[in-house]
Amino acid sequence: MIKVVFLGFGNVNSHLFNTLNKSTEVSILQVFNRNQIRFNSPFENIPFTDDILRIVDADVYIIGIPDDAISSFSESLAFQNKLVVHTSGGAAMNTLSSKNRRGIFYPLQTFSKQRKVDFKNIPICIEAENPDDLQTLRKLGKTISENVVEISSEKRAKLHLAAVFVNNFVNHLYEIGGEILNEEGLPFDLLKPLIAETASKIKTLTPEEAQTGPAKRNDKKTIEKHLHLLADSPYTKLYELFTEQLNQKYGKEL
Repeated sequence: MIKVVFLGFGNVNSHLFNTLNKSTEVSILQVFNRNQIRFNSPFENIPFTDDILRIVDADVYIIGIPDDAISSFSESLAFQNKLVVHTSGGAAMNTLSSKNRRGIFYPLQTFSKQRKVDFKNIPICIEAENPDDLQTLRKLGKTISENVVEISSEKRAKLHLAAVFVNNFVNHLYEIGGEILNEEGLPFDLLKPLIAETASKIKTLTPEEAQTGPAKRNDKKTIEKHLHLLADSPYTKLYELFTEQLNQKYGKEL
C-alpha cells in the first residue's frame, strides 16, 4: 500500500485525488491546502489540514500548486528525506527543495474541475533522483494508468511546450472560430463534427498526412476572401502567420 499526502488541491491534484482514492493499492492519508476544502461523499472522512506543521508521515507527497510557488513551498516543509514530487509539466525536478528526495509525477492531460477524465490511457511522466523512488512512482502511476513513462526534466519541458501548442493554442482557435460564428448568429455546434473528425484522424494519420485547407493547396482566391472577411479583425495577422507557416511547410508560393 502506497501512502500518499496531497499538498495543494488545484485542478491536477483534485483529479489525482479522486482517481487514486479508488485504488486498492493506494491510501490517501491527508490533504493539505491553505484554504478550507469541503469533501463530498465518499471522501468526507479523509483528513484535511491547513497547518503545514501537521502534515503526516507518508510514502509520497504530491505537490499540486502554481509553478512559481513550488520552490519556496517545498523549502517550507517541516520534514526531510521524504519523497516529494510535483505535477508540473514545465518545472524542472530541481525546482523542489533538496532537503527531501525529489521526483516528478506529471499526468499529461488537460484538466477542468467540472469534467471527469479517464486516467487509464493518460501518460504519467515520472522522474526521480534514485532508483527506489522511481520504482515507487512507477508503481503509483500504474495503479491508475497503463502508460507510465520515465522522462527527464529537459525532455518533459519540450513535451510540455508541444502540449501547449496542441491543446491550449488549439483551444484558443476554437474560441476564435466561435467568435466568428457568433457575429453571424451561428452556433458553435456546427463546428463540432469537424473538430471531432480532425482529432480522430490523428489516431491513424500523421499531422502532415491529415493537413488540408486553402493554405496547403495554395488556394489564393479563398485566402484573399478570408483576409477580406477578417478586415479590421485582431485575428488577421494570426491567419496570415498560419498561412505563411503552412506555405513554408508545403513549399507553395502564395
